[in-house]
Amino acid sequence: MLSRARRRLAAGVLAAAAGGLLLAGGLTAPPAAQAEDHAACRPDGLWTTPGVDVPYCSVYDTAGRERLGADHQRRVIGYFTGWRTGAGGQDAYLASDIPWDKVTHINYAFAHVGGDNRISVGADSPANPATGMTWPGVPGAEMDPDFGYRGHFNLLSKFKKQYPDVRTLVSVGGWAETGGYFDENGDRVASGGFYTMATHADGSVNRAGIDTFADSAVAFLRQYGFDGLDIDYEYATSMKDAGNPLDWHLSNPRRAGLMKGYTVLMKTLREKLDRAGAEDGRHYLLTVAAPSSGYLLRGMETHQVSQYLDYVNIMSYDLHGAWNEYVGPNAALFDDGKDAELAAAGVYTTSQYGGIGYLNADWAYHYYRTSLPPGRINIGLPYYTRGWQNVTGGTDGLWGRAATTDCPAGSGLTRCGDGATGIDNLWHDLDTAGEESPAGSNPMWHAKNLEAGITGDYVTQYGFPADLPLTGDYVRRYDSTLAAPWLWNAEKKVFLSTEDEQSVQAKADWIVDQGIGGAMIWELAGDYGWNAAKGQYEQGDTLTTTLYDTFRTASPYGATRATVPMPGQTLDIDVAFTDFALGDNNYPINPKLRITNNSDVTLPGGTEFRFDYGTSAPGNARDQSGFGSAIVRSDHTRSNNVGGLDGPYHRVSLKLPGWQSLAPGQTVALDFVYYLPTATPSNWTVTVNGTEYGIPGDLARGTTPGDPGGSSGGTDTGGTDTGGTDTGGTDTGGTDTGGTSGTGGPGECSAPAWDATTVYTAGDLVSHQGRNWHAKWWTRGEEPGTTGQWGVWEDRGPC
Repeated sequence: MLSRARRRLAAGVLAAAAGGLLLAGGLTAPPAAQAEDHAACRPDGLWTTPGVDVPYCSVYDTAGRERLGADHQRRVIGYFTGWRTGAGGQDAYLASDIPWDKVTHINYAFAHVGGDNRISVGADSPANPATGMTWPGVPGAEMDPDFGYRGHFNLLSKFKKQYPDVRTLVSVGGWAETGGYFDENGDRVASGGFYTMATHADGSVNRAGIDTFADSAVAFLRQYGFDGLDIDYEYATSMKDAGNPLDWHLSNPRRAGLMKGYTVLMKTLREKLDRAGAEDGRHYLLTVAAPSSGYLLRGMETHQVSQYLDYVNIMSYDLHGAWNEYVGPNAALFDDGKDAELAAAGVYTTSQYGGIGYLNADWAYHYYRTSLPPGRINIGLPYYTRGWQNVTGGTDGLWGRAATTDCPAGSGLTRCGDGATGIDNLWHDLDTAGEESPAGSNPMWHAKNLEAGITGDYVTQYGFPADLPLTGDYVRRYDSTLAAPWLWNAEKKVFLSTEDEQSVQAKADWIVDQGIGGAMIWELAGDYGWNAAKGQYEQGDTLTTTLYDTFRTASPYGATRATVPMPGQTLDIDVAFTDFALGDNNYPINPKLRITNNSDVTLPGGTEFRFDYGTSAPGNARDQSGFGSAIVRSDHTRSNNVGGLDGPYHRVSLKLPGWQSLAPGQTVALDFVYYLPTATPSNWTVTVNGTEYGIPGDLARGTTPGDPGGSSGGTDTGGTDTGGTDTGGTDTGGTDTGGTSGTGGPGECSAPAWDATTVYTAGDLVSHQGRNWHAKWWTRGEEPGTTGQWGVWEDRGPC
């Protein structure tokens, strides 16, 4: 699935990377907040570099919430692009046009990964928009002489003096520059970008490339006075042909190792930013633009990078577009049970999916909510349209079809949607042949003029005559279940998915109600305002003002991940989901869950582990390895998610089999199965002899190490080594299980005796004739020991 639209003008594009960055200039780092214990300000679940006193209190309060300014309770994050410079005669959008009083963060888009693996915005020159360009005679765009650089960076730094609560971040990558960059002539250089910087051709991690990039990023932030780094890597997924088709020759051969490289990259950035922050007396933010597509996320394991991030900005848009024929909303808030793309794929009728539609912002939020407090998540809003022409069927085009085989050059597609063109595609990209890419991409101010039947005077900047008559009426429609508006031109059969005050208000209210951190905007230049003198809509801040007005009176965002009280003590148990299948083979999603005992006590058979996974996946997850997993609580139990999921979590219980203990240093692995993606499960508890502990990996605020105080049952005799035998799904990986389980000596069977009249299902354990037996599927009346190697009963050895 494609991501956000990326336009590039030939004039003023960024040049290739050049030279090293010096530690000079920039804004003066703010003093760290006066606090004796910065750990008290650390957000819940945020990973900390060991041995580094990170000055969290320079950004966060003692509840772990970001300090946003007196009139901001939630974030309003606006992407500000570097290419709307006024070059080519088109209207500029400069830092002076940003509604600084209504935003909390500005992400500059984009820097890129140079061919030398360093962060870059191109060589310094008067034509460089980021560091060299000037705008003489433009009110508000005068350069500030206090800074040793010009361009957008100078203006951002200038306005930060006036609005010190607004934080600025540099965003790296994007759709067009994940795998390359644009040179000074506007030509794209396929240098490899994130793909080659983080991952070698054989799929292994490129640690040297990662270190080079991370060191240069720290220097870059210091040089230009940015408050943090935003990584827009599209995409580190194992799904084939994901991301920009121009990058497929790079991504497809590496896809088995992309997520591993991405994870090492983010951990390395977190470490180096933490160390730099400790030196500079300020906490540097690390964020990502995160995908919302269930397809992409299926190939991103459990998005384990979330632990290293201050927050995620979900790209909860581009959920439907002209990359296929299915006509639907660009950024629906909820599912309505009628999504034509999902229906065609059998999502609503395949029982394992639980009727859950996953092309909406609510589903994406609940995916990330698995591993993050609501306040460390922001919901993306598009200030641009997507649309089709020649639409057939549907209701005023909604859930109709618009198929064609005339796809843009270089798209890699043989069948695509019939994207809207011409006056219905003002903000279009160009394909590899330099032709218009049909996509129905427009700034929202142009869509408002279409709706009003107005031909704006700006159309000449885009190659249209000033007196261009509009064909047909663009009639606004709105679906309250989806919280999605659109324009329908019945004469042209054109469908344009839009946003306006009603939909943005609905999303803002939902963000407040859910306790979510705020909203992210792609991109600020698409917002609209009414120019009464000209009688037309132009660039403005109407939608951003809607967000600001709603958020400034809201309660503080939710800063805690767990929804019920968690233990204050932790036991040193490590858990990891590993061994994900590649791409489309990853269905059902069937990783290994590896539990490692790093404590100094033996965990006896019967030790219970509990954890939460997100309601983005239905409540039918299970293990296939005899650990008796069960869903003990579900926050969403309906047979669909029409109008939104009811709550964040399903809680799973599983237990060490009675015959198996886990000694210090040992690992046990089990097969775990679920059917829609979920981020890293969280809120773990381990119950040992009736005492409940958390685990350090949850990174929960206020927890302390714990120790049950001696052996908790199960004598570690150093006896039976399972030798890596595959015992019917439980891959013990050569782990010494400690021999005797502690639940009874040889000949004393703790499992229930087999009964010929009892129904047994997969995972059940019984004893029979002095041995333990494991049921691999449903059975009744089949005697253990008589079903053979390939039968239902698996021999687990003597009691």
